[in-house]
Amino acid sequence: MKLAKKLIAVLALLPGLAFAAEGGFPLEPAPQRSDLSSLQNGAKLFINHCLNCHSASSMRYNRLRDLGLSEEQIKNNLLFSQDKVGGMMTTAMRPDDAKAWFGAVPPDLSVIARAKSSPAGSGADYLYTYLRTFYKDDNRPTGWNNMVLPNVAMPHVMWQQQGVRQAKFQEVADPHEQGKTVHKFVGFETVTPGTMSPQEFDTATADLVAYLSWMAEPAQDQRKKLGVIVLLFLSIFAFLAWRLNESYWKEVK
Repeated sequence: MKLAKKLIAVLALLPGLAFAAEGGFPLEPAPQRSDLSSLQNGAKLFINHCLNCHSASSMRYNRLRDLGLSEEQIKNNLLFSQDKVGGMMTTAMRPDDAKAWFGAVPPDLSVIARAKSSPAGSGADYLYTYLRTFYKDDNRPTGWNNMVLPNVAMPHVMWQQQGVRQAKFQEVADPHEQGKTVHKFVGFETVTPGTMSPQEFDTATADLVAYLSWMAEPAQDQRKKLGVIVLLFLSIFAFLAWRLNESYWKEVK
């Protein structure tokens, strides 16, 4: 009995431990944007800003037809190299060059929205908060840092849209050790405004995150619709089986 109570207590603490292990910066819920116009805008942002360094090797360009785009639109607006419409979304950057420039090879983003899911929040929440918390840091090789992923190797690829910001910290007493102080994040300060307003940038980021979530499982809408149909069928079948059982055993009773 005591062992069971200890096990329950440990399991209850796991979400908090996992959150602390990730650095503790609170994740903001990502807006739900599933309409085709948002996903199309997210695809454009992904190809313009992410595909230069990152690959999405599990995704083909022609799969964007599921978002309401024709092959002609994909070819004319979203293909900027010799890639074919039926080809994979890969980057021309060589892994050796990426490691030399950034210190690490940029990860494949095919299923990043699912890979970043944790007890602290969904993968979409992680990406939405991560993409919106870059700030200028001259001590970093790229000149940028991030609140969600401190000492990040990735530069802020959308800095022109969001603008240049600095993180403001305040010295506060350490709640865990008396007489010691720690840096506490208190907000961002705009140094140079971007081409987008804060609301416009948040909307664009939400569109990009929505596309990354869709790309991680393009068939999720069909899966959900099929699941509803299957549940309805099983419900009808269960009702008919119950009535048949009642009718059969009525004569026996």
